[in-house]
Amino acid sequence: MSNASLEPVAETNLPNLLHRGKVRDTYDLGNGYLLMIATDRISAFDAVLPTAIPQKGLVLSRLSAYWFEKTGHVVPNHLVALGDDLEKLSTLKDTSLPDNLLPEVAARAMVVRRAERIDIECVVRGYITGSAWTEYQASGTVGGNNMPAGLREGDLFPEPLFTPTTKAETGHDMPMSNEDVRDMVGAEMASKLEEVTRKVYEFARDQASAKGIIIADTKMEFGIVDSKLTLIDELLTPDSSRFWDASHYEPGKSLPNFDKQYVRDWLIASGWDREPPAPELPAEVVSKTMTRYIEAYERITGQKWEKEG
Repeated sequence: MSNASLEPVAETNLPNLLHRGKVRDTYDLGNGYLLMIATDRISAFDAVLPTAIPQKGLVLSRLSAYWFEKTGHVVPNHLVALGDDLEKLSTLKDTSLPDNLLPEVAARAMVVRRAERIDIECVVRGYITGSAWTEYQASGTVGGNNMPAGLREGDLFPEPLFTPTTKAETGHDMPMSNEDVRDMVGAEMASKLEEVTRKVYEFARDQASAKGIIIADTKMEFGIVDSKLTLIDELLTPDSSRFWDASHYEPGKSLPNFDKQYVRDWLIASGWDREPPAPELPAEVVSKTMTRYIEAYERITGQKWEKEG
């Protein structure tokens, strides 16, 4: 991996902007290809925070690429090449990168196949935490499903739970029942989405477990490319997943994590009411969050992170 500056990339401005999300800026390259850039922006509680996390986008793109390669035997994905993989990009005869693409932006980018997106967040949970824990405390259910009494925060589910939500452009993603999913995409595709989401999670869970990481939950997005169900967006990153340190796993207490839960915890403690504008993050929170993301990358991939600064 090439060295990367500690100066964050919070926004990009290139030709043919297709979509600017909370974290990713996506541009149309033509001929069925997109340039998807993971910026260093960070979101929490459905708000983009005013403080970026240096190198975060690098981790997201490279860890996604790692998992896309590892899970290709389970389901196809949209990745063609990382934005700075000149060897792979040179094989693309019918598209090219923008002339004004800066190296630090290319390093955070992926060239991907354009998909017809399925507007469902495919969430799979191996452990009870986050919003699942909140729901369980209130009603004894998770995703509307009745759960055994006496669960502790962080307990392992007997089997991973598929708890899909809507894919909201603004505001909160809302829980979807199995019937809601069937109504949106049909029974066959609904079954396929659940099956593939579970298989990808279970494969990654076992891979990460061997490296001392628990993947407590994660979310995936899918689309259709060439009439095939295809994984899109990001995959098994600290933004889309909860990663715990297996050596300190103990249900019923706060668990050491390698994801953005640290930022969520700070925001809650700050007293922010979750209404815009979000507060600036202190330098210590920025630094510790960056360290957590990089450690997640190193632990999962087994590769040393190289950086300047």
